[in-house]
Amino acid sequence: MGNLLWIAIAYVMGSIPFGLVFARTFCGVDPRTGGSRNVGATNVARLCGAKWGVATLVCDALKGALPVAIALSFSDSTFFHSLTALAALLGHLHSCFLGFKGGKAVATTVGVFIPLAFWQLVLAGIACLLVIWRSGFVSLGSLTLVTALPVFLLIYGKWKLLPLALVVMALVYWSHRENIGRLARGEEKPWQKKHHDAAGSGCTADDAAAPAAETDGQAPCGCGCAAHGEPGATPDK
Repeated sequence: MGNLLWIAIAYVMGSIPFGLVFARTFCGVDPRTGGSRNVGATNVARLCGAKWGVATLVCDALKGALPVAIALSFSDSTFFHSLTALAALLGHLHSCFLGFKGGKAVATTVGVFIPLAFWQLVLAGIACLLVIWRSGFVSLGSLTLVTALPVFLLIYGKWKLLPLALVVMALVYWSHRENIGRLARGEEKPWQKKHHDAAGSGCTADDAAAPAAETDGQAPCGCGCAAHGEPGATPDK
């Protein structure tokens, strides 16, 4: 009964929408209605600035790390640890405070693996950051993280955590299904916005950052560039 209670507590902890709390309290905006309409760190950073994005990232990671770390302190069962981790992740994905909707669980994934497989997580994190650096796409880096993690667990012989890592990978891929579609179509928006090369456009993607965040990428600027929401362009969701 004690283990079941702790799993329930882990779910509630994972459900806390720190991105929504920070964005509403300190920026006066609702991340569910702006930008990508997500309560995660990337969208909070887009709408409120980097410091609130980092704060959301840290807190979303902690709400995964703390339940698992406490579970490790009173149980030796890898199965129980895995269930605790999944409960926290499902809380973030389907928050009881947000009508069972939520974020994409990447930061919380990082959190749950900090006490379970720290060095394997570090290696997967390095792969994630390299992909983001080279491609500019946070979503692609996130998918790289959850794909690389089970590989490193396998290489280093952490077999008992492999089922958890595979389930987490499936959950994160599902939560990124729209991003995967946009990546396949070449319509995903990069994290680092670059100047357009179109002659005479007179604009940069940075010029679109504010209106795109407010209107989900649909506000045209009249410059003829796809990033500003010309007809046929697909908005970032």
